[in-house]
Amino acid sequence: MTHSNPPKITGTRYVLAVKDLKDSAAYYQNQLGFTSVWTDGNWHFLSRELFFVMLGECKDDVSAFETNDHSYYAYIEMENVKTLYDEYQKRDVDIIAELKDKDWGQREFAIRTIDGHRIMFGETL
Repeated sequence: MTHSNPPKITGTRYVLAVKDLKDSAAYYQNQLGFTSVWTDGNWHFLSRELFFVMLGECKDDVSAFETNDHSYYAYIEMENVKTLYDEYQKRDVDIIAELKDKDWGQREFAIRTIDGHRIMFGETL
């Protein structure tokens, strides 16, 4: 059975628990180059082009640092990954995997945020 109007994913948003909403939102803006979209004191939504994060303050929850390898939450496909890598180096972002061409056809690097969340940025070679 074919549908005349099949579902279509038009974007993604990442929902993240953070210890200090004010500090985390400032980090995404000042270090990672995001723009504030909306906030109400308990939540802060930010974006950088099509990359959206929804930060929620959870002071008493386990931090992403404590989840070890499970703290990776996104692989961002992009163009001009070296330019972003260079930008993040200048902003002293915690780069945990240096920019490298991988056997699977991606040029990629990874960062860790001040909350311990890890993000991989990659570009198809």
